[in-house]
Amino acid sequence: MSLSSERMLDPIGWRLLEELQEDARLSFAELGRRVGLSTPAVAERVRNLEAAGLVRGYRAEVDLAKLGFPILAFVRLSVVGDVLGQIIAVAQELPEVLECHRTTGDDSFIMKVAIASVEHLEHLIDRLTPFGTTSTSIVLSSHVARRNVVPPLPATPPGRR
Repeated sequence: MSLSSERMLDPIGWRLLEELQEDARLSFAELGRRVGLSTPAVAERVRNLEAAGLVRGYRAEVDLAKLGFPILAFVRLSVVGDVLGQIIAVAQELPEVLECHRTTGDDSFIMKVAIASVEHLEHLIDRLTPFGTTSTSIVLSSHVARRNVVPPLPATPPGRR
């Protein structure tokens, strides 16, 4: 983290981030009430957080099942050869792919996908198998579906626990 980011992330900066992560639709006035700042001070701080790239956007949380995508799965892809760019391009064009991460270990990529049916999943996997071996896990339930980023805990001095 840069020095300017550290200055922005004083205790009030972290409180602003926590509140925005919980409800990005809060007005600057309400944010100010919650963190103890004036509306103009909150507006300036939020603009600074955005300008520094610490706040990258504001999104709606949607119910995938109600939108017709009741199955959430993780597709792992292990590849050999120079196909990374092709895989990224395919992942970007497939609307079912919610997230695509390049990873270390046995898998080259892990993709989080939302799909309408098992048949839909099969078609998606068929698009990926030309690039390597897939392994898929279907989510049965989610116990920590989304977690807000919070300030790091202070380092524990050596010898203390």
